Amino acid sequence: MNCQNCRKPLKLDITLQGLDPAAYELLVGRSWRFIDSENHMLKFLGSAGHSVDPPINTSRLPYAAERKGLYEKAARNASAPVFKRIIPAARQSFGTERAMAASMKAGLRENPAMSFMMLTDSEVMPARHSANLDETPQTEQSSVQGNVTAQQDYTISTLTLSNQIETSTKLFETLSSRSDIDHPVCTECTELLLTSLRSRLDTSTKERDAHIAFLKAVNNSAPTQAEVSKAQASLAASRAAEENTFAELQSLEREKAGLEDEIANLEAESLALDEEEEAFWRSRNTFAHKLSSLQNERDALNAAYDHDVRQLEKLQRTNVYNDALHITSDGTFATINGLRLGRLPPKHSVDWAEINAAWGYAALLVATVADKLGFAFRGYRVKPMGSISRIEQEEYPSPQNSTSRTRQLSSSQDKRPKVTTLDLYSSGDMPLASAIIHRRINHGMVAFLECLRQLCEFVEKSNDHAPSSSSPITGVGKDAASPGLGMKLPYRIKHDKIGNDEKGFKSIRLNASNDDEWTDACKYTLTCCKYLLAAMGHRLDARD
Repeated sequence: MNCQNCRKPLKLDITLQGLDPAAYELLVGRSWRFIDSENHMLKFLGSAGHSVDPPINTSRLPYAAERKGLYEKAARNASAPVFKRIIPAARQSFGTERAMAASMKAGLRENPAMSFMMLTDSEVMPARHSANLDETPQTEQSSVQGNVTAQQDYTISTLTLSNQIETSTKLFETLSSRSDIDHPVCTECTELLLTSLRSRLDTSTKERDAHIAFLKAVNNSAPTQAEVSKAQASLAASRAAEENTFAELQSLEREKAGLEDEIANLEAESLALDEEEEAFWRSRNTFAHKLSSLQNERDALNAAYDHDVRQLEKLQRTNVYNDALHITSDGTFATINGLRLGRLPPKHSVDWAEINAAWGYAALLVATVADKLGFAFRGYRVKPMGSISRIEQEEYPSPQNSTSRTRQLSSSQDKRPKVTTLDLYSSGDMPLASAIIHRRINHGMVAFLECLRQLCEFVEKSNDHAPSSSSPITGVGKDAASPGLGMKLPYRIKHDKIGNDEKGFKSIRLNASNDDEWTDACKYTLTCCKYLLAAMGHRLDARD
């Protein structure tokens, strides 16, 4: 066997190897305590199943009280053994001896409550065989004496060892089932268990002493009759107050039930209102979505309308002639479509090809403005032909200077004017004959100034009768004016000169020593052309 705590192998004590049935019964057949449910009394149950009274004071006895009761019960109910061993005769066969031993063992197992037995009949001690001449014949005993003796010794020893193991196992199982300790245990584990039990005993002793002290204190503090009467009166008052409070509680509970019903009704109404509110918010969200869609569509239309209005205003303010004939300034030079008109040798010597192209654009501008405004030049016709533009001068014969014969011829013939072609271009510089070379372009530039003067006077007269406008016209110089305000030309033209009183008049004729003056005169001329473009754009916008 092994220790059930530390699993060490154990050697049983010698006192447990020779237990007789009485000692085994004293160890195993210990009584159990139970409570009588009818009388509410503590009873002890013996090994035979009869209840006995509890012991008076078990602490004064050197042994357990249930053992004493068991012993007294066994002594009172003692009778002859139920099982009797039959000693076989000497002549009995080996099978009879084996059957006797088996019947003896079965009798002991079937009747474990047997209290007394002959020592020779014990289950532990081996049986002694005696001769029984009455039961067994002499001749049969002498014939099998030797075989029976050997067989008996082997059978008894085998039965003894198995009975010892079975007895010890049953004893330890019974002890383990009746306590919280698994048996068997070794000496060291027993000491540890004893130490633990001693500590538990000390704790229980202290608790017992505390209970005894409390019981004494309770017994010593017993109330007097006056205190009892006072307590009873207080108890009666408390019970009356309890009844009143209970009645009030019942009324409050009834009121609570009414309030709960009212709350249930209000909750039902609240649920209905929640559903209505949900339906309202759903319809409101639908309406808000539609409104937002309509507002977005309206905003998109407004944005498109504003864009179209701005685009229309931009297009209305756009003058295609300003883009086609763009006049601006480049330092001291006036330019038309990026071509400089003027020359300042030797630092700024402009080629005649660029100057001729600039005069061609200027002629195109004057001709276009006159055509759009429906104006016809008096005595001149402008022929814009690019870098070889010309101005045709028409001269009619004077009637005072002609003779009578000439009058007759003219009256008989068609009245045709004399046409003189004036060039607005030059072929190049010839220092020795500069006066001859520039004579033709000088006549052309003087004629151009005359055409420009006529056209500007026509525009100024037309603006005197036109409504005013607040849109300013940006010119080349600071003196550019708005024709919509009825102002005069920024520069006046006097035959072959152009200018004003502040800056003076500059001649448009070119010679070998007046390049600066001629450049300024060309700049003033293009400024008046810019004025004419603005006036024409204003007139066309007012007409539309």
